[in-house]
Amino acid sequence: MKKLKLIWDFRGPTGLGTSKHHCIHLKEFAEAEQLKYHLINHEEINEMWSIAYIVIDEADMKTYRDALKPHRGELYLP
Repeated sequence: MKKLKLIWDFRGPTGLGTSKHHCIHLKEFAEAEQLKYHLINHEEINEMWSIAYIVIDEADMKTYRDALKPHRGELYLP
């Protein structure tokens, strides 16, 4: 099954801290809704741009997308 990476972008000098905090909420949501996921993490692209992301199965995309409104998504290729 294909895996998707749903991504939230955070920009500015506080972006890294915000992306780390967003990961906490992603985990809380998945656990509260009893949804499975493969990976939740954050990444600093540069000092003014960070992302938070969750890797899910393609079959779960609509549930996550509709509830969490990611900024974008892409195929996950480890």
